[in-house]
Amino acid sequence: MKSLLLLLSLLLLTACDGALWNSPYSSDDDGKSILYTAFTERPKHLDPAQAYSENEYEFLAHIYSPPLQYHYLKRPYQLVPLAARDMPRVSYFDQNHKPLPLTAPDARIAYSVYEIRIKPYMRYQPHPALVPANLYLKESDLAGVYSLTDIAAVGTRTVSAEDYAYQIKRLVHPRLHTPIAGVMMEYIVGLKDYAESLQAAHKAQPDAFLDLNAFPLSGVEVVNATTYRITIKGKYPQFAYWLAMPFFSPMPQEAERFYDQPGMKARNLTLDWWPIGSGPYYFSENDPNRRMVLSKNPYYDSERYPVEGEPGDAEAGLLQDAGKPLPLIEQIVYTLEKETIPYWNKFLQGYYDASGISSDSFDQAVQVSVGGEANVSDAMQAQGISLNTAVSTSTMYTGFNWLDPVVGGDSARATKLRRAIAIAVDFEEFISIFANGRGIAAQSPIPPGIFGYRNGCDGINRYVYDCVSGEAKRKPIAEAQKLLAQAGYPGGVDAQTGQPLVIHLDTTANGVGNKSRLDWIRKQFDKIGVQLDVRSTDYNRFQDKVRRGDTQMFYYGWNADYPDPENFFFLLHGPQGKVKYSGENASNYDSPEYDRLFERMKNMENGPERQAIIDRMLEILRRDSPWLWGFHPKSYVLQHGWLHNIKPNIMANNRLKYWRVDPVQRERMRHEWNRPAYWPLVLGSGLLVLFGWWMRRVLRMREQAN
Repeated sequence: MKSLLLLLSLLLLTACDGALWNSPYSSDDDGKSILYTAFTERPKHLDPAQAYSENEYEFLAHIYSPPLQYHYLKRPYQLVPLAARDMPRVSYFDQNHKPLPLTAPDARIAYSVYEIRIKPYMRYQPHPALVPANLYLKESDLAGVYSLTDIAAVGTRTVSAEDYAYQIKRLVHPRLHTPIAGVMMEYIVGLKDYAESLQAAHKAQPDAFLDLNAFPLSGVEVVNATTYRITIKGKYPQFAYWLAMPFFSPMPQEAERFYDQPGMKARNLTLDWWPIGSGPYYFSENDPNRRMVLSKNPYYDSERYPVEGEPGDAEAGLLQDAGKPLPLIEQIVYTLEKETIPYWNKFLQGYYDASGISSDSFDQAVQVSVGGEANVSDAMQAQGISLNTAVSTSTMYTGFNWLDPVVGGDSARATKLRRAIAIAVDFEEFISIFANGRGIAAQSPIPPGIFGYRNGCDGINRYVYDCVSGEAKRKPIAEAQKLLAQAGYPGGVDAQTGQPLVIHLDTTANGVGNKSRLDWIRKQFDKIGVQLDVRSTDYNRFQDKVRRGDTQMFYYGWNADYPDPENFFFLLHGPQGKVKYSGENASNYDSPEYDRLFERMKNMENGPERQAIIDRMLEILRRDSPWLWGFHPKSYVLQHGWLHNIKPNIMANNRLKYWRVDPVQRERMRHEWNRPAYWPLVLGSGLLVLFGWWMRRVLRMREQAN
């Protein structure tokens, strides 16, 4: 009984010591400037030459520092210097390399030279590759090394213009698969010949270290330690947007030599696992099966919080930290969460600082007014939670394979079939059912906020919608049935063969949660009597089928690399065909008229002339219907009251460095929301005491009977 009472006393003392029993974090981190968030899957690439996915950029944008970035507060999106001291200086030259004035006609401009001056004294994050002795390790030296953090000796050095030039050379490294290599070889002078030289050297000695600096690249010139120049073919104003992406971040040659040593790859010691950059954060922990941690780069001192923004930003408290050194948060902890429910519950408990909203939690989190305005629910408001929304610069679409004999090509039969399907598939209904209204039905590839997008009746796809009272109204299903009959499929039956028309849709939606979506899209085809065969597969096999052209219809999406219409229109540019050219035109759409207009439009400055060409291009696309235009998603983000400086910025992937947390308020609210209920413990303790007393009495009575 004494032991039992002692145990109960210890339990009660533990319950009253102030610790949170259900906290997933160490109590040692209480009160620290740490942002807590989550990830759902390990990023495949962390090498800036290969990464191109959103979940990869979530990390890379905070580790690397390209020359430019997007202003965090200003709209429309505006490029500003990041690692560069100022915006690149652009000069134009003719075919004979003679200088031209900035007002020269585009036809006379044969070359554009971008001179980039980087900030002096920027330094790399602490990394073993920057310790000279670590470049000569033997495999035996790696015994017991399972993580980069197991190598004690780390160093740093100043970032140089040579490092930026070296990374450009890496874009065509024979061992790397760089998604923008084809595009850059089209523009950067000499890059294609440089790639061929590297290929030849690699083929001659496939196992040897390839010294990229041993080969000349005419289009990239290092002027001095802080200045370099890039020469572009013709005039390409969009090149400045590429300079805001990790592809053009600095890379020390020591990193490649370090990771090329024997035994490194077998231990997952690669740039794809342990990057090295000069940005505000670095990986201090990388366990993709549990958590990934970004810690503040102790040498980062080259950037301040913006001192100006849009009207209303100051009133919203977004300029309270103006001029302060970045980043404002010391550490970012990403925890693996494969299911949405645990993620959501931990957010409500205060263990995640911000959260998206799944469809299951939407009604709990958001209430929509009669006017369609979304606000947080009363329960969320009571917890001090606020909502930020923004229309994404992205598009979700369903593509037709132009090479397919049934749905592809420019014949009247195939065109009318595609239009009939476009009318039948009601994306307004899809958005309402599966996205809780978080999106707008697309009228073209261009989302709102991108030059060329038109509001109202001027921007309506007249082949699918009618304009009623200034708004788009989908054409009746009878119109789709009429088009289907004109295409030779009355009632969904091929008039020539008498066989039902079957359309095949390839998708990666093979999870349990996607069954209802697939059932929905089958019903859309049922409206016009067409049978839909959904072929679900994993992502890698799906990509292979798209690359080979073994699809009929497929579900896809695109996030803008930069806020320019060219970045959406090139997805339907003939010379970017996926099958023939390994480009990003997954539909393999081919229209000579559209291609000619694209070539005229892509490098033009925004203005009435460019808008007129875009209008003509959109008319061609709407007429041909190579896509079901789908919808443009809206992002909804909830944040706790202790999280500050939040402003939706779809283009800025490096936004976390501007955020600030109030750890004292967070700790107080966590204790308030996670107070343990002591009465079950007290009741259980009382029952245990009563049971012990009863057992003692029974045993005593048995002894007396004996």
